[in-house]
Amino acid sequence: MTTETDNARVQLDIAGMTCASCATRIERKLNRLDGVTATVNYATEQASVEYPRALSPRDLVAVVEAAGYQATVPAPRTAPDAANEGSTTAPEQATDGADADDSAGSANSADSATEAAAALLRRLTTSAALALPVLLMAMIPALQFRNWQWLSLTLAAPVVVWGGWPFHRAAFTNLRHGAATMDTLISLGTLAAFAWSLYALFFGDAGRPGMRMPFELIASGSGTDAIYLEVASAVIVFILAGRYFEARAKRRSGAALRALLHLGAKDVAVLRDGRETRVPIGQLARGDRFVVRPGEKVATDGVVVEGRCAIDASLLTGESVPVEVGPGDAVTGATVNAGGRIVVRATRIGAETQLAQIARLVVEAQTGKAAVQRLADRVSAVFVPIVIVLSLATLAGWLLAGEGAARAFTSAVAVLIIACPCALGLATPTALLVGTGRGAQLGILIKGPEVLESTRRVDTIVLDKTGTVTTGEMTLLRTITASASDDRVDRLDGLGRIDETQVLRFAGAVESASEHPIARAVAKAATHRLGTLPRVDRFSNTDGLGVEGLVEGREVLVGRPRLLAERGIELPADLDEARVVAEAEGATAVAVAWDGAARAVLVVGDVVKPGSADAVARLRALGLTPILLTGDNARAARRIAEQVGIDEGDVIAEVLPAEKAEHVKRLQAEGRTVAMVGDGVNDAAALAQADLGLAMGTGADAAIEAADLTLVGGDPRSLPDAIRLSRRTLATIKGNLFWAFAYNVAALPLAAAGLLGPLIAGAAMAGSSVFVVSNSLRLRRFS
Repeated sequence: MTTETDNARVQLDIAGMTCASCATRIERKLNRLDGVTATVNYATEQASVEYPRALSPRDLVAVVEAAGYQATVPAPRTAPDAANEGSTTAPEQATDGADADDSAGSANSADSATEAAAALLRRLTTSAALALPVLLMAMIPALQFRNWQWLSLTLAAPVVVWGGWPFHRAAFTNLRHGAATMDTLISLGTLAAFAWSLYALFFGDAGRPGMRMPFELIASGSGTDAIYLEVASAVIVFILAGRYFEARAKRRSGAALRALLHLGAKDVAVLRDGRETRVPIGQLARGDRFVVRPGEKVATDGVVVEGRCAIDASLLTGESVPVEVGPGDAVTGATVNAGGRIVVRATRIGAETQLAQIARLVVEAQTGKAAVQRLADRVSAVFVPIVIVLSLATLAGWLLAGEGAARAFTSAVAVLIIACPCALGLATPTALLVGTGRGAQLGILIKGPEVLESTRRVDTIVLDKTGTVTTGEMTLLRTITASASDDRVDRLDGLGRIDETQVLRFAGAVESASEHPIARAVAKAATHRLGTLPRVDRFSNTDGLGVEGLVEGREVLVGRPRLLAERGIELPADLDEARVVAEAEGATAVAVAWDGAARAVLVVGDVVKPGSADAVARLRALGLTPILLTGDNARAARRIAEQVGIDEGDVIAEVLPAEKAEHVKRLQAEGRTVAMVGDGVNDAAALAQADLGLAMGTGADAAIEAADLTLVGGDPRSLPDAIRLSRRTLATIKGNLFWAFAYNVAALPLAAAGLLGPLIAGAAMAGSSVFVVSNSLRLRRFS
């Protein structure tokens, strides 16, 4: 997956990170390489790295390992897996993993993440079982039997050494590389409490038989008769519990992406030599025709060539109503056939499919960083050394104040433990992980975290008309029939006019032989209303004017009034008036004639999507000013604007494709922050120019690439939902950061002042991380 001619991108899975400081350190090491741009995400345990082709992924892995962590390049997928889960790897990619699909890493790492969480749970439960009696004996003096302190040491030692081993190992590794992380604080604090307890037991007064120790959250003693085994063991249990809940929450928040990766079909019924052959999905090739029966998943993106059915795309688009498809209609892989047998020609396979692109966009968004997160990273990078200095200063200050070693030591340890900024490191990535995952479930793809800031500032939203506000397809709007003028007309309606059904029967038959968009609209409407159309003979097409043919023995003409005039046929006054009205509305009027007389006028035009008016109203409610931008004529534009609720003064019509970006620039020059919504190739420049670009997923690939947000289903009602979700995610990130900062700012002075003991400090620190993760998980309920 290359981003520039000489650059490649790879997704690395990183093991051994235990806090946000670790992620910052790895990121800094990678970015020191010439030409490398890396983003390391603690929550997803992945690094997204763009690097020059002079380097290889092995060089990147070596840098990570030199920093004291483990890194792996996601393994290339087998062909069936790649096609099924949206990831393909070419032979040359298999050697260095440069272009291994991001989604592959996410799927492959799921099992290892589950195993790691299970191992963490075992360590937690064992440590908790051993630490609980130690805690109870320290808290309840009645349980302190003769020599109880030696039983506490026996139970606490495995917790401090084995239970806390991940923290001690990480602290030692970081020390060898001249770095300090949150694990350094945890390891120093618990080992200091344990070492003091050993000193007091073996060299002080705490080891004497019959020793009693009152329970105090804030130590006030000054001698060597106090032990802190309950602090050392309980803090490790609290922090292990916090890490376990973090791991579980990360698994839950990544569930949306894993569900996307496993949506695809496992096998497919391919038509070869006139026979159906069921083969693994990996053997499906572009251009193959395959059968999809009711209840089956569409194997890959393609075009229907035979049959009709209803397609349930809810898993991809969030839309619950099935869509009717027939010959010529596009279908998307992983959607479900809700009824009817169809034959589909495969147009995209593997990493080209919409499902694969969705998965890739979600992973890229989750591994990115918002501006607010980069501030948090800079803070955590310098925070740990400052805390160690503050802890030493607290120790020295209490000793100099003559309060005794126990009070000084307890306060210093509390400072070390309370300061761990785990919550700070989790504040942004967990919210981003959950928000983008929920968006993917609803058919809203957030391309990157910087998009969140843009949605907050936007005050104007520019809507392209065709394909965004309207369907982008010609549709038969109405049929106006003439009065009967001779007895050769077969049927009349109750008002003595030619029957509309007969007009559609003749016009639809002739138009069905043409590929013109207007012809397709008429033929589609006639087929939908009448079912089977009669056969047309002697069909001919006059470019730019219309078509004619013989239907059931009658010469039928369908086209512009000029075509009829050339044949000596004039429009009656009522039909000519209908033509004038239609053209004034911006629609196209098509005349129908047979047996030498004009029989009807068909009004054809683009129609507003069902949800456009509702979308515009909801955008206004979000504080946005909607503007309609179109290359169509002013009359048609004003008609559409009136239907969806856009003010006439906010309509910009008759705009050339190259001028769309200029109009966005003009609005920006007026001081507006502009969002642009489009779906065509001609919208790509405007989407890129806008402060926020939103592309309809049913549109051109160029528009989707240029946009910041993509709406998979193409429903305009997703526009306000996308902005709401982005704003909600940003608000969650800011709320998380506020509480993480506020927690450390408020707790550190209390710990240094001796008002917060190590036991409470450990519980509070673990609780803050769990709070941040739980707050982020609320985004899963967004609807």
